[in-house]
Amino acid sequence: MSSFAKVAEYSAKHPKPVDTTFAYGTAGFRTVGSTLESTVFRVGLLAGLRSQSKQGQTVGVMITASHNEERDNGVKLIDPRGEMLQQSWEAYCTRIANADSDAAVVAVLASVVETEGIDVAVTPSVAYARDTRPSGPLLQAALEDGLRALDVQATNYGIVTTPQLHYFVRCVNTAGSEAAYGEASEAGYNKKYSDAYLRLVDGKPLPSKLYIDAANGVGAPQVRKLAAAINSPYFDMELCNSDTDTLGKLNSGCGADYVKTNQRPPQGMELKSGARYCSFDGDADRIVYYYADDHGAFHLLDGDKISTLAATYLRDLVAAAGIEGLEVGVVQTAYANGSSTGYIKDTLRLPTVFAKTGVKHLHHEAEKMHIGVYFEANGHGTVLFNTGAVAKLRQAVPQTPAQADAVQRLWALRDLINETVGDAMADMLLVETILICKGWTPAQWDEAYTDLPSRLLKVVVNDRTIFATTNAEQTLTAPRDLQGTVDALVAKFPRGRAFVRPSGTEDAVRVYAEAATRSDCDQLAYSVAGAVFDNAGGRGERPADFI
Repeated sequence: MSSFAKVAEYSAKHPKPVDTTFAYGTAGFRTVGSTLESTVFRVGLLAGLRSQSKQGQTVGVMITASHNEERDNGVKLIDPRGEMLQQSWEAYCTRIANADSDAAVVAVLASVVETEGIDVAVTPSVAYARDTRPSGPLLQAALEDGLRALDVQATNYGIVTTPQLHYFVRCVNTAGSEAAYGEASEAGYNKKYSDAYLRLVDGKPLPSKLYIDAANGVGAPQVRKLAAAINSPYFDMELCNSDTDTLGKLNSGCGADYVKTNQRPPQGMELKSGARYCSFDGDADRIVYYYADDHGAFHLLDGDKISTLAATYLRDLVAAAGIEGLEVGVVQTAYANGSSTGYIKDTLRLPTVFAKTGVKHLHHEAEKMHIGVYFEANGHGTVLFNTGAVAKLRQAVPQTPAQADAVQRLWALRDLINETVGDAMADMLLVETILICKGWTPAQWDEAYTDLPSRLLKVVVNDRTIFATTNAEQTLTAPRDLQGTVDALVAKFPRGRAFVRPSGTEDAVRVYAEAATRSDCDQLAYSVAGAVFDNAGGRGERPADFI
């Protein structure tokens, strides 16, 4: 195919590593950065075809490995509305990444064109960016070769957060339309979110200082720019872990994943009683909050806590606005703490649905709701206003000043939220807005409900493909009879819950357990892990029985 005349020549510059297999998952490709050159080049090719399949709309390519250690890197595609790549195209990504020759790369491209009915005469358009990882420049150069090979019109947004690139892609593709999302630039991003934030908090009591752990990643320079755009005592922040120049510091002993996993503050950070703290991950798409109580004890406010905070505030605003039929709902995964689910259902009385693990699954379910709140427990999430919600807001006829204020606040909240994907900076402003408007401290926020003790374990197995699940990954359908064993163990513990799900990236399964007490929780977790090991091909060291 003449359109691919330059592909083999460029491909020869980026040979695939021998005996290496790549797989495109929810997070795109992610592995040791030095092995990804050929993969990123080929993603550039596929990005061109994806744009052509969308009649020349701009698609995005982000080079990042998020919360992974610094030596890793990754790459993922972003669809035209700023959402994650359509799932059916993930298989094309995996196929082209594993093509074993330059000719095979061309053959995969030709196959995609034929299968998707792509008009290769359409001029493709791609926006791309990267984070601060040391392997970033090499991989960016490989990507640019892939874009040149297909004569793609390309825009380099430089070093930005992953959510910023998602936002830019949506802005480019909606510009000039009724659905225009904003200006596709860092300045446009900062102006949109700073303006919305100040509209919401103006006139409220000033907040205390917020301490931000930026994981020594790209969130550090970007949150500085956001703070400069806000330029107000309503956003008094102190930045910690902001070193993007020293090798080895990214996500090391800091960041949202470290804080969530270890249930402790970043290394070297002394918490002041009652102060507010938050942590981004390396590419600033996750956020968790935390604080120390009067006794110095650490308290985590994770994605579940953020979700319930947002849902509470939105529910109250919708009620105050008096808009009939405008509903707020919450999407969770099986990893959500059972106390949060009970609080949403029994106290907030909001509809709750469970989705499979992975942001794309939660996003899809949230789109079905008027106002859908979704956060994974790890702090990745956002809020969506679907077309039905927007229509109801436009049709609203407030009867009182209070209703008019509530309607305007809902509009401002929609402007404050990055609906394309989880965004640590936008989510931070959402949390700050709610705490300021409610006059709450972190401890008052935390009082809504108390998390059940939980434990997450990994069991290495010979073959993860023998495990199958249903009910949003909460129930095993294979291996046969293993779910019955899990159910019998769960029944022994008050408020017990446990599930087993296969890893998407390695031959291992994850065991999650929670119960009324820490002792019961740990005993349940290790009992289930032992049952998996004994009955489903465990490998290596057996999980120790809890004593």
